[in-house]
Amino acid sequence: MEYLNNLNELQIEKKLAELPHAQSDRLAFIDFSLQFFGHIARTDLIQRFKTGLAASTRDFSTYKELAPHNLILRHQTKSYHRTDVFQPIYKHDPEVILTSLSRGFGNGISTGVQPSEQCFDAVRLIHPNVAIIASIMRAIHNKQGVKCGYVSVSSGETERALVPHSIINNGHRWHVRAYDRKSNRFRDFVSTRFTFIDLIQGAVHVHEASPYDQQWQQIVNIVIVPHPTIKQSKAIEMDYNMTDGMLSIQLRAAVAAYVLRQWQVDCSVEQTQNHHRCQLALANLDVLQLIDNISLAPGAG
Repeated sequence: MEYLNNLNELQIEKKLAELPHAQSDRLAFIDFSLQFFGHIARTDLIQRFKTGLAASTRDFSTYKELAPHNLILRHQTKSYHRTDVFQPIYKHDPEVILTSLSRGFGNGISTGVQPSEQCFDAVRLIHPNVAIIASIMRAIHNKQGVKCGYVSVSSGETERALVPHSIINNGHRWHVRAYDRKSNRFRDFVSTRFTFIDLIQGAVHVHEASPYDQQWQQIVNIVIVPHPTIKQSKAIEMDYNMTDGMLSIQLRAAVAAYVLRQWQVDCSVEQTQNHHRCQLALANLDVLQLIDNISLAPGAG
């Protein structure tokens, strides 16, 4: 049975429009927390919005009136938990959600970005389905594994068991960092290639958690300089706000190669990459030994 049919959605939208803006913010936070984390307590609402116990109780009552089948109170934890028939009552835009999650969620409201008529952005990343993001985030937040369908270029669609710990924007697309129980190692998975996500109940093994992801825990320092074949190097120094002709960046080893690829940094020993393609060069080539997926970087591997 679909609890939120079209008629109900129209009624809910009308009631939400009638709410004071501050209360709508709080209800959106409840909705977001249930969808992306799987649970929320009154204390979470009080801490975030500095409201009193009575006000938070009213907010949960209002939310339950709008979507009674979305949540259930578990007295053992004194928290409201997401049900299997949950349907969001707020439309969370994928781009805003991913940006908000990466920066730490803001105010609970996620709406589309209003484009400017004078300032234009480049083509944006392709975003995964919101339901997929939400399922992965709940698994990460609650330290659970997932059973999922995943389509790869080499083997097509297969079913996998993963333990995700992070969602990352690598400059080209969003991917999920997870322990893969099939290959018994931590790997990157493109977020748009998941066909379904089911949470696996029970605790994950210690070695599947992020502290054991060596490439994730390893911090590397990459030093970038203008490509030596460029005569007017000052232009490049200004582009990247370099100091004394160089830029030093600390990154997780797991994402360093993506940054080198995104910025088109020449990582070859003789710096032979065409400067029309690579305007930057890596000054400390020894750092490449610390990066597993360095073949992604121009001229390396």
